[in-house]
Amino acid sequence: MGATKSEKFSGNQNNLAQIAKVFAHPARIAILQQIFKLNACVCGDLVEEIGLAQPTISQHLKELKNLGVIKGTIEGTSVCYCINEDVWKDIKQEFISFLNQDITSNDQCC
Repeated sequence: MGATKSEKFSGNQNNLAQIAKVFAHPARIAILQQIFKLNACVCGDLVEEIGLAQPTISQHLKELKNLGVIKGTIEGTSVCYCINEDVWKDIKQEFISFLNQDITSNDQCC
């Protein structure tokens, strides 16, 4: 597999791409929506609600946690997950900045 050449891009570009990559799976979006809905969640609840196997949910939670968008606390044999508010605010701001770019009319565009 070829190198990504990520060093050729700015930190902001690499960060936005990493966020987009983690958010690119519908199961992760469903997990985030469920955590937002409940404001805290136990992994077993996610398995029941989303309908995926426990190991699959755990892998998606790992990706979200690696990004920092969720954080978890261990309670006995369960882990309770919630949104990391500071990271969520940063992610929102990055996407807002990116998506708020204006398109200027260009009559020379195909």
